[in-house]
Amino acid sequence: MSRLKKDETLSIRTSAEIKRLLRLAAERERRSVASMVEILILEYARRYHLTSSEPTQSTEE
Repeated sequence: MSRLKKDETLSIRTSAEIKRLLRLAAERERRSVASMVEILILEYARRYHLTSSEPTQSTEE
């Protein structure tokens, strides 16, 4: 995969348990938390045949 320009910020609220699991997964993979989030999203997209060109439903106003 080619390197993509990282010019977007993502902020989320989550439970302490989810954050702890994310950190454990990142440590196990020797990745940063941000990198682990990217890997998880890319794996989901691959599994469900998603592409970035598909339309999305915005819930933000």
